[in-house]
Amino acid sequence: MEKVITRIWHGRTKATDADLYLKYVEDTGIAEYKNIKGNLSAEIWRKTDGDVCHFWTVTKWDSYDSIKLFAGKDYEKARYFEQDANYLLEFEEYVQHMEAFIY
Repeated sequence: MEKVITRIWHGRTKATDADLYLKYVEDTGIAEYKNIKGNLSAEIWRKTDGDVCHFWTVTKWDSYDSIKLFAGKDYEKARYFEQDANYLLEFEEYVQHMEAFIY
């Protein structure tokens, strides 16, 4: 068994912006996650619900210290990128962290 920390961020866009936002997240958040020592994986989940598309970035990390390399000292707060305001319908203040046990 291996214990890792899973970080989950959620955001919503207009459904019409979903593909553009997906590419944007790949180019910003995912690219940055993958360049930080201690990041084990990164996924984007999305679900369209009528006129809105939900996005979750789900990342796995070896420690909270590694997460802080991405998110900063206040690692429980969501971190946003410059162009997020062009897509997101609101800015959730916090992310979720959970211990994941991999067997």
